[in-house]
Amino acid sequence: MTTTTTEELPATTLLRFATAGSVDDGKSTLVGRLLHDSKSVLADQLEAVERASADRGQHTPDLALLTDGLRAEREQGITIDVAYRYFATPHRRFILADTPGHVQYTRNMVTGASTAELTVILVDARNGIVEQTRRHAAIAALLRVPHAVLAVNKMDLVDYREPVFAAIAEEFTAYATELGVPEVTAIPISALVGDNVVEPSATMDWYGGPTVLEHLETVPVSHDLAHCHARLPVQYVIRPQTAEHPDYRGYAGQIAAGTFHVGDDVTILPAGRTSRISGIDLLGRPVQTAWTTQSVTILLADDIDVSRGDLIVPSKDAPATTQDVEATVCHVADQPLAVGHRVLLKHGTRTVKAIVKDIPSRLTLDDLSLHPHPGRLVANDIGRVKIRTAEPLPLDAYADSRRTGSFILIDPSDGTTLTAGMVGESFASPAPVKDEDENDGWDF
Repeated sequence: MTTTTTEELPATTLLRFATAGSVDDGKSTLVGRLLHDSKSVLADQLEAVERASADRGQHTPDLALLTDGLRAEREQGITIDVAYRYFATPHRRFILADTPGHVQYTRNMVTGASTAELTVILVDARNGIVEQTRRHAAIAALLRVPHAVLAVNKMDLVDYREPVFAAIAEEFTAYATELGVPEVTAIPISALVGDNVVEPSATMDWYGGPTVLEHLETVPVSHDLAHCHARLPVQYVIRPQTAEHPDYRGYAGQIAAGTFHVGDDVTILPAGRTSRISGIDLLGRPVQTAWTTQSVTILLADDIDVSRGDLIVPSKDAPATTQDVEATVCHVADQPLAVGHRVLLKHGTRTVKAIVKDIPSRLTLDDLSLHPHPGRLVANDIGRVKIRTAEPLPLDAYADSRRTGSFILIDPSDGTTLTAGMVGESFASPAPVKDEDENDGWDF
């Protein structure tokens, strides 16, 4: 395996990554070990963990307590919520999302991995690949996470045997490749003891690859959103109407993708009105250029109707608007999503009414086959949906932009998030199925 040396990486690079795995695979212990051995734990935090471990009758600090902060998590010994941790080494800064392993909390893994550039998927060396491992690999592929690490944990409980690791790595790599995961790096570890987490293992001399931290420090990170088509979802219209700024009218929001320049010809979607950028304000000062993730205020040369929920895009590469959305989704709510359900679809800063017109298929995780026309999706299902919206939406394909190609479906009665959706093709789909007309009062 070819890796980049840490000397080639600037100290300012940032890696967002998430951990995932089945219950008791050791995710929180791995994160705790990573923080502890990289000297990223404050003295008072470590003392608190030592006291809590002693109160539970443990002779050594339980490093999982560094991330399992909820009372219910500590009582049950499982992770429930996504725990975010921020740490740094001399070579890179990190934002880590420790996600739950229990199937009931798979929705939290979707949240944690949605912005990740790398996913660490843990497997218990004694159990090998299980259904939840396949589900997490499918979600990583669905969310277009560019890098995956297979951490085969608890190697100390299988006597550090290379054939055990090799068989698990081969099975997972074949499965992930079929899903379309672009890169898999397999590492044998013992999070409890510390083998191959930060320091190389003294007992697995047959392994010559990087430790987990070495790989995290050297994996190439490409923040490609700056090179995508420029997109600014309007969050707020600023009109001070003061003596100092009597005619100021700015459109504020966070740039979701690409770069904007003063003088660019832009289109306001979904209405399709056009204008030119006459100014960009950033942190109260005018700038000539602004790019992805910056929160800015754009001023236009023409006084046109722009409001929250609109999308400002370059006129030369504006996306098409549509009321018919086809997407791959992960259903995250306890109540099922069925054909005919009326929902709210939130895309960027815009929320519109919608109807689920069809569910063409559901993914079977065991063999990646597609179950045609299941009629509904239940919690943690991954499937294809066709949705009709009340108003046209400017959508990018998720393969082109993770920010403007994603959406969520919301229950209009109580505001519950139902489904996370990715526009376009993420997995192979069966032949298209003709939608049937439904007279249900929301006929768009």
